[in-house]
Amino acid sequence: MNDGLSIAAVICAAGYSSRMGGVKKEYRKLDALDDEGNPLTVLGAVVTAFAASSRIDTIVIAVPLAPEIGECKARESLPPRFLRSGGKSNGIPQTLFVPGGGSRRMSVHHALSLLAAYYPDYVLIHDGARPWVDVDLIERTIDAVLMHKAVAPVVPLVETPKEISGANEVHGLQGVQIVTRHLRRANVATAQTPQAFAFPGILYAHEKAAMRELRERIDYTDDAEIWGEFCGAVAVIQGSPVNKKITFPQDLE
Repeated sequence: MNDGLSIAAVICAAGYSSRMGGVKKEYRKLDALDDEGNPLTVLGAVVTAFAASSRIDTIVIAVPLAPEIGECKARESLPPRFLRSGGKSNGIPQTLFVPGGGSRRMSVHHALSLLAAYYPDYVLIHDGARPWVDVDLIERTIDAVLMHKAVAPVVPLVETPKEISGANEVHGLQGVQIVTRHLRRANVATAQTPQAFAFPGILYAHEKAAMRELRERIDYTDDAEIWGEFCGAVAVIQGSPVNKKITFPQDLE
């Protein structure tokens, strides 16, 4: 139980899936069925996983602005039990929709701004293209954020990473990029979602990030980076090897 705490989830599904051949990946069907025996979509699988946690009260889905793949299409991709109105009922969180922005960060910011009216204490932020997230990881993430205020699941690298020169920095007669630093694999990991944060802090951090974006050209890669810049340390927990993100069509095979 939450002991009076309110916990929300943001599902970021506002992209246009350009690397999927123009087919929006969150609406693609998986080789799985929902509770009513209907084909489960990528987005449906994500929402089902978060709804399975009794500690999640509200789910906000950021959707594209384009009407042909916006809120109506997102609703069609969800099991009907998640489409009722009102607050949490019979253990099922309320599901809200918000138009996304021009970047992932902006889409998350829009969702957080909507959530502000619901006064959550904590929020989990998840990629809509990670349908294989399981309840165990969601619960462990919640347990960790209650202790540390900011947490990100990570998985260790299996290959040796190298830092290389920038795309516009070429060296030698062949004009190639070079290795600039040999990183220790034990000190580097791949970040996953859901990442979780104390709600007032992550909303503040996104507001600061938005102001910085107006002043200079910058691209934030995830919410842990934003928290780290404006709020402080981010704790890590063990992620899941099956919690993969769909990027290309073959990722669904």
